[in-house]
Amino acid sequence: MTAPVRERFAAAAREERPDLAELCLLIGAEADPALDGPVADLAQIELDRLAGLLPYGSTTPQDWAQALRRVLGAGHGFHGTPADYGLLSSSLLQEVLRRRRGLPILLSVVWMEVARRAGAPVHGVGLPGHFVVALGELEPHGAEFGAEFDNGPAPYVLVDPFDAGRVLSRPDAERLMSGSVGGIQAGTGAGGRAMAAPAPADTLDIVRRVLNNIRAWAAPRPERLPVQLWTLDLTLLLPRHPARLRYERAQVLVQMGDFLGGAAEMEEYAEVIGSFDPETAATIRTQARAARARLN
Repeated sequence: MTAPVRERFAAAAREERPDLAELCLLIGAEADPALDGPVADLAQIELDRLAGLLPYGSTTPQDWAQALRRVLGAGHGFHGTPADYGLLSSSLLQEVLRRRRGLPILLSVVWMEVARRAGAPVHGVGLPGHFVVALGELEPHGAEFGAEFDNGPAPYVLVDPFDAGRVLSRPDAERLMSGSVGGIQAGTGAGGRAMAAPAPADTLDIVRRVLNNIRAWAAPRPERLPVQLWTLDLTLLLPRHPARLRYERAQVLVQMGDFLGGAAEMEEYAEVIGSFDPETAATIRTQARAARARLN
């Protein structure tokens, strides 16, 4: 018998080298049980198939970028539109592979997983409000390139899967990276001066960002409270997560009518922070008492 989704998710997240595709597929299975089992298996097979379509012999980042754009963007129509931000399916890998549409981060997962299977050096790059893919070698602490970015071979290139894999020019990269930690350093960019490489996103950070996106999608609508709850539950299964998420989970439980459960979790969180933030802890304990009072 197949283990429950959350049990498999927790185990996968604690692997020495977590599998990004597996974790994203388990998010889809938690969102919709119909996406588990054979559907998830077919998604892995599709990623393998797409990787097999890439031409043999690519060696430079530019070669890989063009090959991926031809196969995934032009050949299979993977891209995104503003309308995709309003759909839960845009954050579920099984559905993104079926629809060939999705949010930037899920399309980037497709690019990364196909490229990785084909042997390309590939990394996800989280930027302010966007997510792209780097092909080539990144070093988080200072690999640089300057004028050669536009005029010759570079150690990496950035591509935008949301725009069907378009290779980003130097001005594109500067505009997107200027607000990111680990992006362009002060005084660089113009005049061919060196631009620091962006830091590659960790697998679990990518998964956490996918779950945060789903939670943000669900937040404005009360009928989506169950979605908020399971995204919090999965995030709390990750080895690293903000402690405050437990308080957010308690608030969601109260909104869903589980006043006792929510109050108990609020009190547990207040106990954790009480030693270094007694004022906030007192406020949360007051909220817990108010939640219990709603039973009367």
